[in-house]
Amino acid sequence: MSEPVQDASDTRCGFVAVIGAPNAGKSTLVNALVGAKVSIVSHKVQTTRMPIRGIAIEGKSQIVFIDTPGIFKPRRRLDRAMVHAAWGGAGDADLVVMLIDAAKGTSEEVEAILGKLKDIKTKPLLALNKVDRVKKEQLLEQASDLNARIPFAATFMISALNGSGVADLKRYLAAHVPPGPWHYPADEISDAPLRLMASEITREKMYERLHEELPYQATVETTDWKEKKDGVRIEQTIFVARDSQRSIVLGKGGSMIKQLSMQARKELAEILEKPVHLFLFVKVREGWEDDPERYREQGLDFPKD
Repeated sequence: MSEPVQDASDTRCGFVAVIGAPNAGKSTLVNALVGAKVSIVSHKVQTTRMPIRGIAIEGKSQIVFIDTPGIFKPRRRLDRAMVHAAWGGAGDADLVVMLIDAAKGTSEEVEAILGKLKDIKTKPLLALNKVDRVKKEQLLEQASDLNARIPFAATFMISALNGSGVADLKRYLAAHVPPGPWHYPADEISDAPLRLMASEITREKMYERLHEELPYQATVETTDWKEKKDGVRIEQTIFVARDSQRSIVLGKGGSMIKQLSMQARKELAEILEKPVHLFLFVKVREGWEDDPERYREQGLDFPKD
């Protein structure tokens, strides 16, 4: 692995938080900016639970993107932990990108986020996403209305999915992160531990296959990781809240969990560039949302109230 750049005479490096309502396209945007998959994506709201860092190089700038959980009105302890993590990521960042689904417009959740943007230390950027689904006149009107309310440093019209406008946003961020040495090696794209990334990939496959049937509280933990001569042996446990959910994940005759294992194993093998032997187990763990240890394993602070 190469070493981080040490000469700070002409390099830049900074943290950029991407915030927004659930399903605004934050994970898709971070993956597009990094140029590789570092954060899981699904149609299920609140898929991202913790701030995931993706690392990109643009010219002599290293940009560390923080993909934050969607900000929404919390109803449960896990919700509060996720929202706290999102605002924490924004508060610690050098730059903040407010991402809005232009096709949905200014929803109640977006309104709530706009109301709190004034509390962050940096002047935010506005990125209107999914612009390919909206007429130009509506986009311009949205941008004008939002800039009249919040003094955004700059506004970008993008489509995170097809890449339109993403390069312009990346160049802007590269030019505006602070001068200084790079924090990570040039070939690193994420600081997430491999065990965590493996868990996230399996959770993504689970949401893809069981979007309607399974609540987002279901979680995956990598319980064992052994390097072997013929690849890597990984054991993971999928935790659900009830026996009925366990039956859904297993599927008839174990058919569903076999499909999940096959899909996750294939993607993990591509990322690790070696054969993967993946073993999945499903267990019921009631009340895990009240267990501080479970939050620590997911990189979240445990809300005490």
